[in-house]
Amino acid sequence: MSDIKIGRMVMGAYQTNCYFLYRDGSQDVIVFDPGDKGANIYNALRKNGFKVKAILLTHGHFDHIWGLDEFRDAVNAAAESDDLESVQVYACERERELLKDVRLNMSAQAGRPCSTYADVYVKDGQELTIAGITLRVIETPGHTEGSCCYYAEEAGILVAGDTLFEESVGRSDFPTGSTGTLVRSIQDKLFILPDETKVYPGHGDSTTIDHEKKYNPFCAMEG
Repeated sequence: MSDIKIGRMVMGAYQTNCYFLYRDGSQDVIVFDPGDKGANIYNALRKNGFKVKAILLTHGHFDHIWGLDEFRDAVNAAAESDDLESVQVYACERERELLKDVRLNMSAQAGRPCSTYADVYVKDGQELTIAGITLRVIETPGHTEGSCCYYAEEAGILVAGDTLFEESVGRSDFPTGSTGTLVRSIQDKLFILPDETKVYPGHGDSTTIDHEKKYNPFCAMEG
């Protein structure tokens, strides 16, 4: 049984799930999608003794990145004071333009323009080993062109962003989105994962691959 644990903070008006992944007994964490109030996220983790080793983005919509720069700055200020290396932000290569364009990432329309960047851009199938945890990047275009999920095979955990929700899927009517592409991403790349895989979406409660294959009305699969 894996000792990898996952925690969640629900951030901002859009109730975005900010996850943090760590091994039981370790202080090192990987943080996903700091959606708002980056200083609050940092302070909550620090209060509990955690040390941030990387920040991973599932995609670049405003409600997943509003807290990014503040969070990155807080983490790196602490790293500098402790004479440690800066923490890097990871995102899918195809999300580069959306992250920096306030119209593509919808932050201008939402009233808080936000242009940002990742330090490292990753591609489909790439494996990242951070804080002693190995994650596989799964590109899942459809919600945005550069949406991706992160799969911790050892623990059976999928951080899914806004690609797959409990009995729902992410919207595809925003810039760079596509309904057909989104459904194909889920069916071809996520539904091939083990049925017991626990799915942690960008909003709402967790689910499993098996449940979504049976009951998701947008892309349910029989058998």
